[in-house]
Amino acid sequence: MATSKIQAFLNHPAGPKTIHFWAPTFKWGISIANIADFAKPPEKISYPQQVAVTATGVIWSRYSMVITPRNLNLFAVNVAMAGTGLYQLSRKIRKDYFSDEKEPVPSLEG
Repeated sequence: MATSKIQAFLNHPAGPKTIHFWAPTFKWGISIANIADFAKPPEKISYPQQVAVTATGVIWSRYSMVITPRNLNLFAVNVAMAGTGLYQLSRKIRKDYFSDEKEPVPSLEG
């Protein structure tokens, strides 16, 4: 039973013998890096980078469900990308537009 499941996985059109498996598997590195960046202060978050991560996640999540072979690994990694990108954008927007902290005014005393 287990051998047949392993064989089915190995020989699947999106299995480890194809690029359809390895591309999304390595793409997880982007999501993991974005999760590691949760510890960074919001000032260091880049709007263009996070918009790109979010847009990529949203677009490719949809695409992964309409292509043949249907690739759940690609779907999962792109949902993770969209989610982490949206979270990072929300942190940056809250800091930039809804924070009560004011920028310190430089003093002219010297």
